[in-house]
Amino acid sequence: MRPPILRRLLRRVASATACGLLAVLGAHPAPAVAAPTAAAAAGLQQVTGFGSNPGNLQMFAYTPDGVPAGAPLVVALHGCTQSANAYYTNSGWTKYADLWGFDVVFPQTTSANNALSCFGWFDPADSTRGRGEAASVVQMVEYAKQTYGSDGRRVFVTGLSAGGGMTADLLAAYPDVFAGGSVASGLPAQCATSQAAASGCQTGPQKLTPAQWGDKVRGSHPGWTGPWPRVAIWQGTSDYTVYPANATALRDQWTDVWGIGQTPSRTESLPGNTTRSVYDDASGQPAVETFSVSGMGHGLPVSPGSGAEQCGSTAAYFLDTICSAYHTGVFWGLDRTAPGGGTGLPAPAGLKVTGVTSSSASLTWSAVTGAASYTVYRDGAKVATTASTSFTDTGLTAGTAYRYSVTAADPSGTAGAGSSAVTATTTGGAAPATCFTATNYAHVTAGRAHVSGGHAYANGSNQDMGLYNVFVTHTLRESPAGHFVIADSGCQTGSS
Repeated sequence: MRPPILRRLLRRVASATACGLLAVLGAHPAPAVAAPTAAAAAGLQQVTGFGSNPGNLQMFAYTPDGVPAGAPLVVALHGCTQSANAYYTNSGWTKYADLWGFDVVFPQTTSANNALSCFGWFDPADSTRGRGEAASVVQMVEYAKQTYGSDGRRVFVTGLSAGGGMTADLLAAYPDVFAGGSVASGLPAQCATSQAAASGCQTGPQKLTPAQWGDKVRGSHPGWTGPWPRVAIWQGTSDYTVYPANATALRDQWTDVWGIGQTPSRTESLPGNTTRSVYDDASGQPAVETFSVSGMGHGLPVSPGSGAEQCGSTAAYFLDTICSAYHTGVFWGLDRTAPGGGTGLPAPAGLKVTGVTSSSASLTWSAVTGAASYTVYRDGAKVATTASTSFTDTGLTAGTAYRYSVTAADPSGTAGAGSSAVTATTTGGAAPATCFTATNYAHVTAGRAHVSGGHAYANGSNQDMGLYNVFVTHTLRESPAGHFVIADSGCQTGSS
């Protein structure tokens, strides 16, 4: 491996070749490249001199060998009592930085800023455009663009808890900087504007309409007309530090900003008792996605292991459920298969499932002008390259759902943007159960649940389904008649 300083200098030269010297030198001198604090190449390195740093933050970066200029950049914000190193070690983002080819910046706050080392999501002096910690994070992004050659069109930010709250604030204040974000166990943008109000947001944010939540985003950068960042929202249903009502408020906030409704375009079950709800924009592309992890407490979902969709390691506030980094990265297009990933040719349109058996799935899509070949991805992993506009995937497991997307490549082999994903479910397997997917309000109205103390409880099992409202959605399985259990993962819907 090349030493980190040499790798950065070489990549800066590559960036100058690709983008022109002015893009690297700019109107201002580029920040000096700081000496790393760790010996291992491509490990977590501290960077100093990245800017005036009005928020008094520390910058750490992970820059894998072989990542070219023009690659995406992910900014990852730790939670309270955590550090950049904890997020680097446990979150799983470094696995996909190596696999998919992007850089990661890990900002770090300290007890000098906050006694619990929390980012100041609740303090306008730190959470608004051009001020404090938010401005320091943006200076880190500018440093990465100049020094690593990061693609300014593909900068993303993610964070846990207080880092999640700051993520929402950054997306609202800097939609011109961030193409997407992911808020894990976090708060809506500008939920609180003082430390005294912060605890109220955590246990139950203000009861605002979607338009009122959206106004908090629009007011963070007045005059901005878009595009808005694409936002993923991760929340455990048993989180009693940052209550699940915050995920509902976040969903309301960002769907309103996008001008779309609060009814999902589709839902699906994922590993780890996770329900994914997708809210498409006017063009049919995912704009907002929510990931509700049934039974999970306060923390970032990880899934230790070597599988393609496994990542991270368990520790305090890193909870073994599902690899959130993988699903967030696919949503952003970092795997070059989701909308927004790749460069060059446009995404193939019209991808659809034309047939399934117990062991195969057949796909077709529309031709792309100038394409020499197409690559088919199953669950984010490449499975085939073909010159045809159709493909049959074989050797699959009966009664299993698979997610497919396709990219087109030009004669040089350069891959373009990824298509929208489609899901194919093979036949066979266990017989479908009798299941009902609806809001808690609808479940109670239909006689499948009852209300006590403001929460809905499943009839028969008496399982706590969360707040009794029209925002929390669950799948209930009925067996025997009149006895309902929560089955948000692994239950095939029979009727609703």
